[in-house]
Amino acid sequence: MLLPGLLLLLLLLLAGTRWVWGQWKLWKLRLPPLAPGFLHFLQPNLPIHLFGLAQKLGPIYRIRLGLQDVVVLNSNKTIEEAFIQKWVDFAGRPQILAGKMDFDLSMGDYSLTWKAHKKLSRSALVLGMRDSMEPLVEQLTQEFCERMRAQAGASVAIHKEFSLLTCSIISCLTFGDKQDSTLLNATHNCVQDLLEAWNHWSIQILEIIPFLRFFPNPGLWKLKQFQESRDHIVMQQLKRHKDSLVAGQWKDMIDYMLQGVEKQRDARDPGQLHERHVHMSVVDLFVGGTETTAATLSWAVAFLLHHPEIQKRLQEELDLKLGPSSQLLYKNRMQLPLLMATIAEVLRLRPAVPLALPHRATRASSISGYDIPKDTIIIPNIQGANLDEMVWELPSKFWPDRFLESGKSPRIPTFGCGARVCLGEPLAWLELFVVLARLLQTFTLLPPPDGTLPSLQPLPYTGINLLIPPFQVRLQPRNLTPQDQGQKSSTG
Repeated sequence: MLLPGLLLLLLLLLAGTRWVWGQWKLWKLRLPPLAPGFLHFLQPNLPIHLFGLAQKLGPIYRIRLGLQDVVVLNSNKTIEEAFIQKWVDFAGRPQILAGKMDFDLSMGDYSLTWKAHKKLSRSALVLGMRDSMEPLVEQLTQEFCERMRAQAGASVAIHKEFSLLTCSIISCLTFGDKQDSTLLNATHNCVQDLLEAWNHWSIQILEIIPFLRFFPNPGLWKLKQFQESRDHIVMQQLKRHKDSLVAGQWKDMIDYMLQGVEKQRDARDPGQLHERHVHMSVVDLFVGGTETTAATLSWAVAFLLHHPEIQKRLQEELDLKLGPSSQLLYKNRMQLPLLMATIAEVLRLRPAVPLALPHRATRASSISGYDIPKDTIIIPNIQGANLDEMVWELPSKFWPDRFLESGKSPRIPTFGCGARVCLGEPLAWLELFVVLARLLQTFTLLPPPDGTLPSLQPLPYTGINLLIPPFQVRLQPRNLTPQDQGQKSSTG
């Protein structure tokens, strides 16, 4: 017991000395105001708590995270200044995240290799899958609607269904196998396990008190086990793809990225990529793109259950612009302005990732006239920015029509912006558009028989994603067939 105690004391002394030295160097700078207190990150609804501090301290301020100060941005203006106008200054990641993340796209630090990695991954999604992505999303959504039609009149736990759908879309885009249900279930379960483990307090506290990593932590062991399972699934797929790879041809994103790595190696590119980069791109797509889109779809359904008048207007818009068998093309999305406005409003009110991953200042800079020293950690409060009364009229109200007024719809930073903009943003918008259009075209969304409406208050925020409380919905088919009518009668 004596040795661990001495080690802990030594670590505390070193950390304290480092903190005092840092404060001495910063005393001449004009820093953002410091919020009093040390326990901000223990708040149950952290993004809203941070936004509340902005009402007193302004849109940019500092809070204490363990023994260091972190700058929080709570407005569109400060976020755009940092990550669009001065993106080079704030494109880094904190060392606590980036230290062992050399191959990670979302958490890796900014470098030539990271830029090449981001370019290859985005090209694989936007260019490599350009011709097949939309037909694939449409096909899987149609199959989803057919499965839901088979449950006509019954109450459905819709979030789980959305989660399986979004996971199957990413699985097909990356792995290329539309028929392997065993692989899909294994991947989906693995993603759920990873997110649950990552959101646990025993993992989140490591970001506040890093030296706890050196002590036994069952939560961390469990997370590492899930990561090993994740890596096993991805490595099997990489091996399968390498064995069948044909130069100049690709059927999915893994094929495209593997060939991109080979071309870069032959060209001796300074931002050298390896197979491990392909591996982590796949991981980022699954972990970052399954539950985020599923949660947004679930929030959309929840809001429409509370606002049946908007659901009716959406169905009227779809019926006017699309016949029952009309082709739904994303390039023509502005023909459905209310649908696009509804998606934007859901993303504004309930961003799936309300606090974007922390950034690091790669050099000394400034935001809103305040000095930002090199290596300062910056946290964009996306949910706070989306509730800014200086930008949005009645910011807490679900009001899609705000986006229909020309020239009065500021950009919502839900997917981030600048160099660190979300890789999957184009796919997420496509999924939200196709799934909601087909869902509302096929069904009327109704509460369960007892009339219970879903809660619009998120679960306590403990990790990365803004979680929606579980709820059920009845999907009543429109233009009921005799078979559907019989099913409806039998279910009461």
